[in-house]
Amino acid sequence: MGWTAAQLPDLRGRAAVVTGANSGIGWHTAKELARAGAHVVLACRDVDRGRQAADRIRAAHRHAAVSVGALELSDIASITAFARTIAAPLDLLVNNAGVMAPPRRVTTPAGFELQFATNHLGHYVLTGLLLAQLSAAPAARVVTVASLAHFGGVRDVVHANAEDPYRPQVAYSNSKLANVLFMRELQVRAVRAGSRISSTGAHPGVTATGLVSDPQGMGANPFLRTVAPVFVTVFTQRAAAGARATLYAATEAAPGSYTGPQWFGQSRGPIGPATLSVHARDDQLAAELWSASEELTGLRYVWP
Repeated sequence: MGWTAAQLPDLRGRAAVVTGANSGIGWHTAKELARAGAHVVLACRDVDRGRQAADRIRAAHRHAAVSVGALELSDIASITAFARTIAAPLDLLVNNAGVMAPPRRVTTPAGFELQFATNHLGHYVLTGLLLAQLSAAPAARVVTVASLAHFGGVRDVVHANAEDPYRPQVAYSNSKLANVLFMRELQVRAVRAGSRISSTGAHPGVTATGLVSDPQGMGANPFLRTVAPVFVTVFTQRAAAGARATLYAATEAAPGSYTGPQWFGQSRGPIGPATLSVHARDDQLAAELWSASEELTGLRYVWP
């Protein structure tokens, strides 16, 4: 479909949280939501960069209502503190932030592998801690941003925090498979609980963002950090185009659906229904991952 951000509905009076909103797809998502009238909280690891990102949104749209919150998704204490700052009702949560393929295994203070902790467990905890705020909205949405890399994920995603062997790209793929499984299982559980919350997913295709050069991820390698800006400029679509799938999932897509680009192996182009891997369609695997996430984080969702 030829859907673009210009077709966003009027979002005045709506409240949204976008994780990782200081740059890339997250920033474009936050900017367009604010342009459409939503009050958007930019949830960022680096608050200074978040404030700069908020200033850029205000410069683009003078009446934009944006604020910044400190959120480190690899730290449950930080997630808890952030969740306490979010007032009800919350109409939209966009689980967008992520880290990609650090060359060596990095563990969080809680002992989790960094990619699994940030990309999946952090968003699992954040969503759970915001259930009351989301439930207070008339028709809240949770959008989880995944990746084409989820096709490389395997069934041992339920053991993705295991220590050996550490293979950066496999660990990243498993974290993205976890994103899709979480998105689908969240919709199942919301329906079962009689909740008005809906869960959707999206992927941006192959998009120019700062993810590759992020020093927490592949950018930990100095060579990759240097060549990444050239590579993404030449071979990928712009971040604004990558954000279209997220914005559609946030406003128009059917509950439980997964949206992404349609051309060149789903890498770019107009958006539409995206293909899921065999493992991503495995309902039993989704339920098993949910149980593993409960055990690892100690958080069980309490549906209002």
